[in-house]
Amino acid sequence: MRKKDCFYLGKIAKKFSFKGEVLIYLDTDEPEAYQNMESVFVDFNNNLIPFFIEHSALHKNDFLRVKFEDVKTESEADQLIGNEVYLPLKMLPKLTGNKFYFHEVIGFEIEDERLGVFGIIQSVNDSSAQPLFEVKNGEVEILIPIIDHFLVKIDRTGKKVIMNLPEGLVEMYL
Repeated sequence: MRKKDCFYLGKIAKKFSFKGEVLIYLDTDEPEAYQNMESVFVDFNNNLIPFFIEHSALHKNDFLRVKFEDVKTESEADQLIGNEVYLPLKMLPKLTGNKFYFHEVIGFEIEDERLGVFGIIQSVNDSSAQPLFEVKNGEVEILIPIIDHFLVKIDRTGKKVIMNLPEGLVEMYL
């Protein structure tokens, strides 16, 4: 399994018991959706290794207490601490309407209701306080804030994001 075919679920935060159990911090708004998994992929040196789950349970809202099949001791659990956990993209719940995953709009055209199509979404920068669409218009990169108020429609069949942007936002780049 390759990372590009997966999504980041969380990180193994700490040990939970002397029997090799660990706590996975779940980076999701719906942790309960992930409490009955059969397996996960753990990132070891940029290689995704499958780990099969013996049992799991939610722990304090954002954590999943997990007992992996082949992790029997505290020292084996220690080796997992800090490693990222991934699942295949096909396991993401389908979103409808104007809800979307950042990866699914890469390559979509972006259109302003006033200006029309003004570029192609190259990536999403979510490392700042406000996520941004990174849009390519010829040689020019345009940064568009992802704000619900600006978003008009996600057209999945037409591969287009339609927005109603403030006047001047796009023009300042062109």
